[in-house]
Amino acid sequence: MKTLPKVLFLARWYPDRYDPMTGLFIKRHAEVATRIADVAVLYLRAAPDKSYSFQIEHSIENEVVTTLVYYGTKNPLPSFLSKLLSGFMFVVSFAKGYKFISESWGKPDVIHVNVLTRLGVFALWIRIFRNIPYVITEHWSRYLPITGTYQGIFRKFITKIVVHKASAVSTVSQNLSAAMQSHGLTNKNYMVLPNVVDTVAYSIDNQKTNSNVKRFIHISCFEDRSKNISGILRALSKLSQIRQDFECIMVGEGMDLDKMKSLAQDLQLKENILKFTGLLENENLIREYQQADFMVMFSNYENMPVVISEGFSCGLPIIATSVGGIPEYVKPENGILVAARDESAFLEAICYMLDHSVDFDKNKIRQQAVETFGKQAVAEKLERLYGFALNRKS
Repeated sequence: MKTLPKVLFLARWYPDRYDPMTGLFIKRHAEVATRIADVAVLYLRAAPDKSYSFQIEHSIENEVVTTLVYYGTKNPLPSFLSKLLSGFMFVVSFAKGYKFISESWGKPDVIHVNVLTRLGVFALWIRIFRNIPYVITEHWSRYLPITGTYQGIFRKFITKIVVHKASAVSTVSQNLSAAMQSHGLTNKNYMVLPNVVDTVAYSIDNQKTNSNVKRFIHISCFEDRSKNISGILRALSKLSQIRQDFECIMVGEGMDLDKMKSLAQDLQLKENILKFTGLLENENLIREYQQADFMVMFSNYENMPVVISEGFSCGLPIIATSVGGIPEYVKPENGILVAARDESAFLEAICYMLDHSVDFDKNKIRQQAVETFGKQAVAEKLERLYGFALNRKS
């Protein structure tokens, strides 16, 4: 029987006791990786409700060996000293977690860094002193010119070293890859690794309720600066003055949810055309996808949101902005692209989709999603990624 390589995920974000949704896309990659590797995850989480302390939680879920290290951040020190202490706690947490995994699970063959930069420094250290190669998957949109958040001379210097010394670097879009390389983050083995979707669960519901009212859905973390939910609401207000044969379902929660609800009231958007569901998970979330006729995103900037791939898997055509990696996946056969912040074009696209969503081939949209975001497709990409570290290509 073939011995599977041992791959250790170092995750910058991962579902935890404080937030079950953060880093869910990393968790899904780890679960898919079990098809071609023995997988463990190490995640370090600052616990705001704890003083100076450490707590290790160990579990096995869907064949992924998971170690979460919670460390305290509460202290009475001044801001500068508090940041130093938090940094020290982070390093000690990594040492404790890595030691625990090494003793309970074994020495990894490959380190898989998910989101730079700090975890990449640990991986570089392990490569130098333990001779274990590492690969990187970057999800963060901070490298995109519009965000302007990739800053700091030291950060940029050390990140260049970490990226250059990696066996390979993957991103969820070519756009993010190009953005990273524009900052001098060079590596000879860049590749695209799409987000993964459970295309068995996320599927077309052939028993969808028929109605004269068209339903469309928006799903996000309700952070208006990037997602431009306020722009969607203003477009809905104008749409409601033209026609009433629609219902918009907004799913999710986040920092601007209450603000967006207040704006909806100011715009006099009634409950019969706009509904906020709050956070939905699993079957409840899938049901909302399946009952929708299409999906809308009006982001100012993005990488490649996983909700788009989930929508495709359910056969939904999508209206989205031409930002980040979205144009690499949204094409005329599965949706409509509009310019960011162009509310007139967005409104026009919604009007068109209300009348023509049935013209899109839902089965074809879903099939393309399965071939791109399905578990087997992503597993093959992961095998190729690890092949660079293991000195072989799949």
